[in-house]
Amino acid sequence: MPLRRPATAALVAGLALSATVTAHADEGMWMPSQLPDIAKPMREAGFRGRADALADVTAPPLSAVVKVGGGTGAFVSDEGLLLTNHHVAYGVIQYNSSAEHNIIDGGFIADGRADERPSNPDFRVLVTVGFDKVTDEVLAEARGKTGRAYFDAVDAAGKRIVAKCEQSGEVRCSVANMYYGTDFYRIRQLELRDVRLVYAPPRAIGNYGDEIDNFMWPRHTGDFTLLRAYVGRDGKPADYSADNVPYAPPAHLQIARGGLHAGDYAMLAGYPGTTFRHRTAAEFDAQVARVLPQRVAVFDALIDAVETAGQDDADIRTRYASQLQSLKNNRKRAAGELEGVLRSDAVRLRGEDEAAMLAATRGEDAADITTLQAILGQADDAAARDQLLTLVASQTQLLRSALLLERLRIESAKPDDAARESGYQQRDHALIEGVLRQAQRRYAPSAEKALLSVLVGRYQQLPDAQRLPAFDAAFGRTPESLKTALDTVYARTTLGEETERLSRFSDARAGRPLADDPLLALAAQLVAAQLEAEDARKTREGEQLRLRPAYMRALFAWRAQQGRAVYPDANGTLRVSYGRVEALAPRDAVAFSPVTTVAGIVEKHTGQVPFDAPQPLLDAIAKGDFEGTAEASLGTQPVNFLTNLDTTGGNSGSPVLNARGELVGLNFDSNWESVSASWWFDPRYKRAIHVDMRYMRWLMAKVYPAPALLEEMGLPTR
Repeated sequence: MPLRRPATAALVAGLALSATVTAHADEGMWMPSQLPDIAKPMREAGFRGRADALADVTAPPLSAVVKVGGGTGAFVSDEGLLLTNHHVAYGVIQYNSSAEHNIIDGGFIADGRADERPSNPDFRVLVTVGFDKVTDEVLAEARGKTGRAYFDAVDAAGKRIVAKCEQSGEVRCSVANMYYGTDFYRIRQLELRDVRLVYAPPRAIGNYGDEIDNFMWPRHTGDFTLLRAYVGRDGKPADYSADNVPYAPPAHLQIARGGLHAGDYAMLAGYPGTTFRHRTAAEFDAQVARVLPQRVAVFDALIDAVETAGQDDADIRTRYASQLQSLKNNRKRAAGELEGVLRSDAVRLRGEDEAAMLAATRGEDAADITTLQAILGQADDAAARDQLLTLVASQTQLLRSALLLERLRIESAKPDDAARESGYQQRDHALIEGVLRQAQRRYAPSAEKALLSVLVGRYQQLPDAQRLPAFDAAFGRTPESLKTALDTVYARTTLGEETERLSRFSDARAGRPLADDPLLALAAQLVAAQLEAEDARKTREGEQLRLRPAYMRALFAWRAQQGRAVYPDANGTLRVSYGRVEALAPRDAVAFSPVTTVAGIVEKHTGQVPFDAPQPLLDAIAKGDFEGTAEASLGTQPVNFLTNLDTTGGNSGSPVLNARGELVGLNFDSNWESVSASWWFDPRYKRAIHVDMRYMRWLMAKVYPAPALLEEMGLPTR
């Protein structure tokens, strides 16, 4: 019998949850609204609360969980104190560091509220205060359209919803796409702009092991930092001001006094970035055959460029510390993802699963899926070029500023916000200004030219069919012409001065011509090329938005036959995962305990970066005073622990809760064998790595004391 097209999105959602009773406890990044439907397996896993109490993202305890920078965090006091990872807040630490006052290496403890240091101007904390389905409103004008027209209709509807949502001026709104164009949700968030650094451990604690230990187990890392959010005296979000007051969050989490043991229930809430588990078999194959190998290669080259530029220059090393760490993390993630997808044989398994699904699919959905597969092939052809264009903007500071200014000028000249590209509307001006204000603190001409030499040099090697004439005109076709172009532009530009950038920002947001500058002239050429590529991309994306729901309907029906639930792929919205503390046996005859202790810090210590444990830490370990924070079964101080919780990028800083909802851990990494979980969940290998809150408490009580902060969190000060 042909598969009938569901009449409403509600029926689709019903299919997505029709088999939840058999869902695996260790798999799933669930929308909070789905949790009441999986209450039974949660209870069977050990949860002692009420699943329906977790359904509302605006009520405790989930209202304590917030998006912080590129990761997650949670309020831990009623005075805006916010806990997240050291690496999530690394840009804030770097922004306040210098070669003369290197708080990256030395750590930082604010001497009272007045000493708390402001974050970089574009750093944000987002508190979700509303989450509502708006599917019918988004798709009303899109139905019956195709390609670019479909994209534009969905885009216009999203902009209307956001503009109406933000009329009060008190919230920042967005529209989230669930199940690849099947459902849409309006999200309302407070955008806290005044965020300050309160406590950061030294690098050799917060990043102990660096890239050698990254994505590895066992770990011995104190990857945590405390920030504080501030608002104006009227309680509303405000820019940094000495007159601001601490934000009073809607809820805060209580840190547990005890810890977890193997088999204990654990739950995590956070804002995972992006997963691709519901993508097509062809997309799985492209990821392994082309995308990931290319990504590893380009990150290798970028890392080498930054390290070479800073080899004999401490100032460059400080300015690029955060960016270099991000590059290394992304490179290792891509390599691990490739290895993991191959280890799990995910391409073959996804292909077989999809073939069986399609064999059971008939009618209009089957035809739409065939069309979708052809559209995806076109996108794959441009993937290498588009990856490089994205990196040109994201991995530079001055050129990024110039590109932002030129595109802002173009968009601001349009009649109103509805006609402007998202990211360049009036609501985005403060973020753009924040980027422009901080550029010089993270910029050195030699380093930026080295990065561009890598990226544009790789672009020059692409086949002619993938090239853009404006890029060729700007940089030429040879390494020699590229070097000449970069040397000329960077020798003459004045955009290295904040005043020069901000003066042009004033004109750009008014849609006026910008004062001449060679880097802006270059940006004008490149933006023209980006717009050309963007037009083709939007046409493809419009067809994908129209056609992917057919693939999802087929998947819902197929999973229901298998007795499995379907949770949405992660997309930066709040999700909950649950499971248990679990050991890891990644290879034959290799087995790891799920808990590490301070003994491992000493075992790894060499005195050389990245295993250069600070002397106060080594002295405290030798003293052995772990009263109040020790693990009784081990007789010593725990550091990190493992769970089988379902996580991905963006979950960094996510709070880990016990069965009673108390904060027991802080998520910061995954093991090497599970990096590929963004594409394929393999329960044999998927583990998440967390800082044990008892380690944080011990450090703050007895190694780098901060008694006032412990007291504020309701914890013992000794």
